[in-house]
Amino acid sequence: MILCNKPAPTRLLTPPLLSKVMISKGTLFALSLFPYIGFLWYISRSTQMPRLALYGFYGTLVFVAVTIPAGIYAQVHYGEQLANIDWLHGGAESFLTISNILIVLGFGQAVIKANRE
Repeated sequence: MILCNKPAPTRLLTPPLLSKVMISKGTLFALSLFPYIGFLWYISRSTQMPRLALYGFYGTLVFVAVTIPAGIYAQVHYGEQLANIDWLHGGAESFLTISNILIVLGFGQAVIKANRE
């Protein structure tokens, strides 16, 4: 049932704080590392975390460490974003793929082990 055919004003749809405070992608990215490092610290101390999955989560930091210089290289040498340089982007993304595989294998092993017990 439609009560009103008028579209909602766009001004109400945007958060008021967002229009006043602009945070750069780089700043947001750097700030997002702190909760992730806290997450890694927490799961590193857990005895229930499968080791292989833990390595996968740490591998995500390796992916970040590889992606940043790859992005800089793409910008400096090609004048493009990393996503536009296929060979460089694919190489960087392979680290994320390996990390994800380790996480899945680690939790898969944990499920198999739990089913045996």
